[in-house]
Amino acid sequence: MGKKLENVKKLYLEGIRKGQLEAVDMYTGDRYTQHSTGVRDGADGFKEFFMGFLKRTKIRDIQIIRGIEDGNYVFVHAYQDIDNGVAKWITTDLFDMDSEDKTIEHWDSIAAYKAPSETASGNDMVLGNFELKDLDKTEENKALIRNYIVDVFQNGNLNSLNKYISTEGLIQHNPFIDNGVDAFSEYITEHEVYYNFVFNVIGQGDHVVSLSKVTIDRKEHCVFDIYRIENSKIVEHWDNIEEISPREEWVNTGKF
Repeated sequence: MGKKLENVKKLYLEGIRKGQLEAVDMYTGDRYTQHSTGVRDGADGFKEFFMGFLKRTKIRDIQIIRGIEDGNYVFVHAYQDIDNGVAKWITTDLFDMDSEDKTIEHWDSIAAYKAPSETASGNDMVLGNFELKDLDKTEENKALIRNYIVDVFQNGNLNSLNKYISTEGLIQHNPFIDNGVDAFSEYITEHEVYYNFVFNVIGQGDHVVSLSKVTIDRKEHCVFDIYRIENSKIVEHWDNIEEISPREEWVNTGKF
């Protein structure tokens, strides 16, 4: 684990899980530009928001399930169980880091957790084993995902799905979609999914993450997609989807 990822985990686990807000000053840089729309910019905005969160909660079981480093970017995929099941969340966070490995910008998406018994596939939304492989194929796999999003979700070429997704079986973690490429094709057809723009694509080995502004059923969403790739085909997919709140509710410049 690199220093950047290590510092992000410390910010998350010390600052939020343990409630040690002094960690915010230790792991943020000279600026901290915030895109979580309810949180003000800067370390003080972070502390202000989470001070209220810490007062409202007693038990914060937060687990970092996946972490990816790519250049100055760090991505983490986390599971949160608040106060023994009062609330359960999936959070996806992207951080830009400075030359001292401190966070200077943050994007996120938050969605309610559903147990495997509640998902269409029976798969868990986030929990599971995580191992990075094929580190020499990072750039190749990132290019595959960029082409896939443009071809399928922007140009509307659904007939191209088999070009990018394994026909031997797609393991699906979106709670509303069953396993397999056919179930995925059916869902994105029925729900008018269009990727307005792809803000960033990062990767490490066989895992690639995209952050996008996506229109689903005519509503704008902030979407993180996480892909696992084998032999140049997508074999597993997670996502985290948050509807973008009205602009008048933002306390910063917005999700992107």
